[in-house]
Amino acid sequence: MSFSVIIPARYASTRFPGKPLADLAGKPMVVRVCERARESGAVAVHVATDDERIAAAVRKHGFTVVMTRPDHASGTDRLAEAAEQLGLADEHIVVNVQGDEPLIAPALIRDVAQLLERRRAAAMATACHAIHDGATAANPNVVKVVLDAQGYALYFSRAEIPFPRESGAPSYRHAGIYAYRVRFLKEYAALPPAPIERAEALEQLRALWHGHRIAVVVSETDIPPGVDTPQDLQAVLRMLRPS
Repeated sequence: MSFSVIIPARYASTRFPGKPLADLAGKPMVVRVCERARESGAVAVHVATDDERIAAAVRKHGFTVVMTRPDHASGTDRLAEAAEQLGLADEHIVVNVQGDEPLIAPALIRDVAQLLERRRAAAMATACHAIHDGATAANPNVVKVVLDAQGYALYFSRAEIPFPRESGAPSYRHAGIYAYRVRFLKEYAALPPAPIERAEALEQLRALWHGHRIAVVVSETDIPPGVDTPQDLQAVLRMLRPS
């Protein structure tokens, strides 16, 4: 199969300004993400940004940049513009890898793309892994997903779902990686925001609200978290340079 990776990256961040350029063992974080994406087997890796500082750092390390508008409400909207600029075919698969995921497994990127290719009924594909403790399940900063019998997403929430009134139902942490066909990526960007999307601050709920299906890869191993704060960055550095 053939797929591309586009990495949305913006300089502004409430908790961590300039995050894509944070140094990770000698390279900017966004470049570390590019390297992981390249190992996935993608035919191309692009960074979509509106910031010349990010663009310069990415080009310096040999990756390509698509300059996009500064007014996009979400990374998905930025991807849609990038795909349009690149002239990608409607059936081509694009994987959205977040620019703050320097530890993402290349195999997971490939698995999400391959799942979308197999599931013709799906508009999107994403990933999750099992939650093993109650504190994580109850944490509103951890996004959870509930799946149906065929592995499609029923709902995403910051709340504890399914609520463990009785034991037995698995609980999954959602990882913010997405695959789309370019045709749907363009359609998604034109969809009006959904009330549940606004309530949960989760843009993937827009797709479910409008009746589109999301196929989900269940990773057998825990998917490393992204970098949201300077403290997260230090944790990633310790993983990259174990004592």
